[in-house]
Amino acid sequence: MTRWIAALAFTLAAAFAAVTPATAQGAPDANTVYLDTKDGRITIRLRPDLAPKHVQQIKALTKQGFYDGVPFHRVIDGFMAQTGDPTGTGTGKSSLPDIPAEFTATPFRRGTVGMARSQNPNSANSQFFICFGDASFLNNQYTVVGEVTAGMDVVDKIKKGSSAANGQVQNPDKIVRMQLAQDGR
Repeated sequence: MTRWIAALAFTLAAAFAAVTPATAQGAPDANTVYLDTKDGRITIRLRPDLAPKHVQQIKALTKQGFYDGVPFHRVIDGFMAQTGDPTGTGTGKSSLPDIPAEFTATPFRRGTVGMARSQNPNSANSQFFICFGDASFLNNQYTVVGEVTAGMDVVDKIKKGSSAANGQVQNPDKIVRMQLAQDGR
């Protein structure tokens, strides 16, 4: 029995050592996205454990370059910055099909990334938002797709919209480039 335990321990140690160098060197994660703005980079960790269909769609659109040049069309100070509509009106989307809701109990907090949608819970497509602060009133009503892991100072600099116009932004900031970390630099 002792020899078996020693062999198992050796095998586990070897397996751990084989994985650790890549992680220690900062190997890019397949679920990390870089969103570059004029003010810097926002790093987002996507959460396929919470919303696999939504994450798959964001990754597919990112690989297509769909988000490059898209404006932050609705930005409400203290609440969120919304993007992902190529028309900049809040009504646009990609040519991919809408995604069924993947609601979870994961709370909307500062840095949470969620999918925007119409009144139909199954209407999310390409638009997403980043929360500036806690937004518990969205819990269990919108899909959480990720979280900002670096660059919240950049999120805070996104040009805010008019409160009188429900956050619509005149001459909005844009996503300069959005890419999967494993493909990017």
